[in-house]
Amino acid sequence: MQFDDDADLDTSQVQDQRGGGIPGGGLTIGGGIVGLIALALGLFFGIGPNELGLSSQGPGPAASPSTDQQVSRTCRTGKDANTRQDCRIVAIVNSAQSFWSQELARRSMTYTPASTVLFTGRTNTACGAATSAVGPFYCPGDRKVYLDLGFFDELKSKFGASGGPFAQAYVVAHEYGHHIQNLQGTLSRAQDRLTGAGSNSVKVELQADCYAGVWARHATTTPDKSTGRPLIKQLTKADIDDGLSAAAAVGDDRIQEKFQGRVTPESWTHGSAAQRQQWFTTGYTTGDMARCDTFR
Repeated sequence: MQFDDDADLDTSQVQDQRGGGIPGGGLTIGGGIVGLIALALGLFFGIGPNELGLSSQGPGPAASPSTDQQVSRTCRTGKDANTRQDCRIVAIVNSAQSFWSQELARRSMTYTPASTVLFTGRTNTACGAATSAVGPFYCPGDRKVYLDLGFFDELKSKFGASGGPFAQAYVVAHEYGHHIQNLQGTLSRAQDRLTGAGSNSVKVELQADCYAGVWARHATTTPDKSTGRPLIKQLTKADIDDGLSAAAAVGDDRIQEKFQGRVTPESWTHGSAAQRQQWFTTGYTTGDMARCDTFR
């Protein structure tokens, strides 16, 4: 995964709250086994806490931005994105938002930007308080993506993904898929809190995987506003394989088999490893968001 060294990064799209979070504080878990896995294993990877039965034990003070806004100081160009993880996230967010803005406009729809918040430990959101244990998530209440960068180490060490920059891109692009669903009005289908292989929760997550694939297909051709050239210069087969490895690693069946020793499809909320890979691949090979109808 290679970024254009000369492209300017737009750090206004990322709020850096690392170091400004709230230490300590637990989560009260609801929603069955997925909640248990979220707390004990450090993975949720979906929609905001309140939407899926996660809430803080107490409201607590809101997290405040760090006094040392690292991304605004250090993430200036695509060259920085090629060498620093936090700058890479800025570049991925920039690319995803450029694509979706243009794609929705092409479909006579309006794209509303969504910020990504980098935090450590614990943060408060419009969807409730959350710790790093819930993993990356999108909050429809404030239209923001929340991400503790430490998750990417756990994705590789705990869940067996191959890792790599595009695994990180897949995670971010999945969350922006939820933002597109929110703008379309389909995200609310997951709020019935039902689980199972055929549940709306699974269908919402698989569609977000498909949208991530659609972005990936167009990432190397979407012009960047600062240069007129694509911000992402190259995606290799190895990059896509890393994304597929990450998708499989967070499949419900893979997680259940690894951590509870058995697979219980009736408690699924995100879909199987094969389904997650299938829908990312559908988005990537077609490049057409209309092919991402997981509800049909």
